[in-house]
Amino acid sequence: MQITIDLPPDLEQDLLRQAEQSNVPLQTLILQALRQMTQTLPVSTPQWSKVILSYEGSPDFPAFESYRDEFLSPHELELF
Repeated sequence: MQITIDLPPDLEQDLLRQAEQSNVPLQTLILQALRQMTQTLPVSTPQWSKVILSYEGSPDFPAFESYRDEFLSPHELELF
């Protein structure tokens, strides 16, 4: 597959300089960067931290569910 992209001049110069310093072809340098980027992407969706998931609340406070009966019922719209 061949892809053509337009690079800003400063990025182009940085890549050319890095390729020369590393003594690798520019194409190899770009391929290595792309492979590294795609291999380090998170595979799973973000989750709550362990601190949040392990929170058990305070025994001095009533459970949240104990207030459920005090909540107002959602207002239902009449469709017809």
